[in-house]
Amino acid sequence: MAASLAITAASALGAFAISAAVTAVSIGYARRRKLIDEPGRRRSHSEPTPRGGGIAIVVAVLACAGLVVGVPGPAMAALAFALVLVAAIGWIDDHRPLHAGLRLAAHVLAALVLVVSLDLLPTDVRTSGSVGMLAAMGMPGVLIVWSINLHNFMDGIDGLLATQAMFVLAACSALLFEAHEPGHAAAALVCVAAVAGFLPFNFPRARIFMGDVGSGALGLLIAVFAIAVAAQGPAYAASALIACSAFVMDATATLLSRMLRGRRWYSAHREHLYQWLVRGGRRHRTVVGWYMGWNLAIVAPTLCWIHRVPESDMAATPVLMQPATHALVVVYSLALVLWCCGKRHCLKRAAQRD
Repeated sequence: MAASLAITAASALGAFAISAAVTAVSIGYARRRKLIDEPGRRRSHSEPTPRGGGIAIVVAVLACAGLVVGVPGPAMAALAFALVLVAAIGWIDDHRPLHAGLRLAAHVLAALVLVVSLDLLPTDVRTSGSVGMLAAMGMPGVLIVWSINLHNFMDGIDGLLATQAMFVLAACSALLFEAHEPGHAAAALVCVAAVAGFLPFNFPRARIFMGDVGSGALGLLIAVFAIAVAAQGPAYAASALIACSAFVMDATATLLSRMLRGRRWYSAHREHLYQWLVRGGRRHRTVVGWYMGWNLAIVAPTLCWIHRVPESDMAATPVLMQPATHALVVVYSLALVLWCCGKRHCLKRAAQRD
């Protein structure tokens, strides 16, 4: 136990140091290659800022996370392949914009590799025939692709994605440790350390943005750890969704709102709640503080309340009657109410200014 703790601590420190060092180097690289995000109508920053710093997180995770995971070689290879594929397509897109279809194809391929290689399907499904297996592969595959793109949508102001990713990955680590998955819990902590090494360069004032290379990679990692948590049982599945609620609600509600209003939902925009708050005059650090306030005041206590009772004690209770399911409904209902109220408040202030 002491040895595993020492390995985890050393791996986390290594991930932090590598991430910080590569981020510092990437600032100079971005300036030389003119990878600069200029201020504009669809952007929330006011100064030209380099992009692509998320490559540091990818390098740190690839270098250190595998040291603490006791899983078979093929599974680690599949995860590394998927991470490199998503990061590579993001890295290329940071240099020169790619067609959305090409990016989506790469994300789908990465999701398929993970679903097949990491045994995300139950045994009875894997033996049910090709039709049943293809249908079952859809859910985790869609979740992975949606997570990759969701976190790309939400990477629009200083520090928001980095702080949210650290919270969700830390929550997944705690849940996996409780579920007696110490290797996966340690890997999640190493990912937290990798993001922490990047954070000082991105918050409270961004000297470099994460870019598609970082947002896509973090979306993939969060999806993988959330699915690993969900595989531990119904209460853990609800907990994983609750841990991700801040970003899931903002991105999903914004997307549905644009679709219902007949907007081109796939085009760039500034209609997420966090973007409206910044457009209304709030500072980036203030908005980040509100999102973290949701995590610390609502999400964290809810997760503690759900897991006050062991999962085994709920085995005989129908899923719809379990406290975790009720908590999931309450949390997302509250998140939707806050999203609607916040959006309405921002629109009202904008109308008053006009």
